[in-house]
Amino acid sequence: MNNRLNVSLSPHVQGGETTQKLMFGVIIALIPAFIASVIFFGAGAIITTATAVISCVTIEYLIQRFVLRKPISITDGSAVVTGLLLALTLPSNIPVYMVVIGSLVAIGLAKMTFGGLGNNPFNPALAGRAVMLISFPVQMTTWPTPAGFATGYLDAVTGATPLALIKEGLKNGDSLPMLMGKIPSTAEMILGKLGGSIGEVSAVALLIGFAYLLYKKIITWHIPVSVIGSLALFTSILWFANPDVYVSPTFHILAGGALLGAIFMATDYATSPMNPKAMIIYGCGIGIITAIIRIWGAFPEGVMFAILIMNAFVPLLNAYIKPKRFGEEVKNG
Repeated sequence: MNNRLNVSLSPHVQGGETTQKLMFGVIIALIPAFIASVIFFGAGAIITTATAVISCVTIEYLIQRFVLRKPISITDGSAVVTGLLLALTLPSNIPVYMVVIGSLVAIGLAKMTFGGLGNNPFNPALAGRAVMLISFPVQMTTWPTPAGFATGYLDAVTGATPLALIKEGLKNGDSLPMLMGKIPSTAEMILGKLGGSIGEVSAVALLIGFAYLLYKKIITWHIPVSVIGSLALFTSILWFANPDVYVSPTFHILAGGALLGAIFMATDYATSPMNPKAMIIYGCGIGIITAIIRIWGAFPEGVMFAILIMNAFVPLLNAYIKPKRFGEEVKNG
């Protein structure tokens, strides 16, 4: 009686997708962003990414083998994806031991503590990054500037991200037109010539990955489009109301982790809603919260916090926003 099988609403259609196949598809979609990170940040991007991936896979194996004593599932690729996503949210020059700690939090605390893949309420990579930001605020907000493949791991030149530069400048009373002259152009932000985490700097690379995920039907458009659309709409209203204080929606989309978060983080199967209507509400919540934190919050970036906050609302969205049952009669009047 205790082993009841709970199923979702009918109809039920069996698909040919497997966890391993889906995760492998996400890994392929992340390759352009990783290549861009190596081009712009050099050896640091390789070291950070390799450390995160190896740490996540190793930690998941050790926990399953010696703590939980359950079948090993590292071959499903989910730990590799978590490692890649964690690495892409980090500075390229962050110390290796900090990456290992972030991986331990992501896998050991945010994923395996709740029962492993599919049971975690919060995105593991973002949970790991959040703990790293709280624990190592200086290292997590010291951003190397893109300087090519020859960039050294420890001697990279650092600088403020465009979002941080604008927020700090406005706080100090600088004019927005003057500040905009100090940041990369729109074309440079699209290609990737700006400071930031190793995976967020190239919009082109992220959009290539997005196109692949849509083509392979690994994700749908609902969450990414609603995140970016709500962020653009919210910031557009403010920009039109007072362009001397608020930056354009194009800047908000390109200068930060909005694309990385919308495409790869917010769409995580385990921590996002199951039906299109709930997905749109979820995505709009992420976009609006991101804008609020960026504009009025203490941090220049808000994507990570916005996704984690909306992760907490996913059970409610799944419970109260459901599609009509198959064959349900619609009453008129």
